[in-house]
Amino acid sequence: MNPAIFFDALQHELQRIQYGQQPPELYNPIQYIMDIGGKRMRPLLTLMAAYLFTDNWQKAVRPALAIEVFHNFTLMHDDIMDKAPLRRGQPTVHEKWNENIAILSGDVMLVNAYQLLLHVEADKLRPALERFSRTAAEVCEGQQLDMNFESRWDVTETEYIDMIRLKTSVLLGYALELGGLIAGADDETTQHLYAGGMNIGVGFQLKDDLLDVYGDPAKFGKQVGGDIIANKKTFLLIEALQQAKGSLKDELIGWLNQKDFDKAEKVQAVTSIYDQLGIRQLTEARIGEYFARGFTNFEAVKADADRKKLLIQFAKQLVERES
Repeated sequence: MNPAIFFDALQHELQRIQYGQQPPELYNPIQYIMDIGGKRMRPLLTLMAAYLFTDNWQKAVRPALAIEVFHNFTLMHDDIMDKAPLRRGQPTVHEKWNENIAILSGDVMLVNAYQLLLHVEADKLRPALERFSRTAAEVCEGQQLDMNFESRWDVTETEYIDMIRLKTSVLLGYALELGGLIAGADDETTQHLYAGGMNIGVGFQLKDDLLDVYGDPAKFGKQVGGDIIANKKTFLLIEALQQAKGSLKDELIGWLNQKDFDKAEKVQAVTSIYDQLGIRQLTEARIGEYFARGFTNFEAVKADADRKKLLIQFAKQLVERES
């Protein structure tokens, strides 16, 4: 099976979905954000998980798109909170329209996600909805924790991992769990899929933190060092704050407290502090640990070896990404 078949099925179905028509100010922003791209990583995982156990993986397409619509809803609202001007190289919804429209359109997207989930077969619908509702709440919990961390300088590694688990990883876990559920996999199997998605998701976010500092600007797709410039609490900064001592700690705190600074100079100085503390190597080790756990979870899934290989190869492509 060529993974492109799954992607094409998702794209074809996305073109058929009607989010609503009147008033256009409510529905046009939804079509806009869904049309400006994205890797469709989460719904692809759902389809691949379903394919592990059934040839009729097409029945998972609309429920898989529920996850994609929900994901984009969270991005729309995150962009408002972050005052972000661009999303995937295009103006964000609140910039193109306004904040009130972005809030309301996002609300409707959440409703749309539930409507798409109703395409799950009746005998599996209740657990699918219950797990989705729990996941949706956890994503919001993670976002709130991330906002709480903005005013704290004592965030621990454990707290940070828990935050990214909620904000990012639970949706990846649910995407895989949903595919297995739709295809009739047993509870033990869906839990292996969920745990695999969770662990890959944590590693995925830690790698994003790492690439923001050490990535190739030509491949990363964003400004390298953006997190350093913004004093964003990332795994690297949290570890540096905990490990730095003496003059090195004073230097790091000094850069964090500066209001007026040359961006390139700050990125270079803080990166140098990370280098002296071995933060890159520590982060790479943590990434490796979580990815290894994820692949162990996937190996434990009882399914056709060739079909499982397809899922694992796709997950490895995500792991090895540089953008």
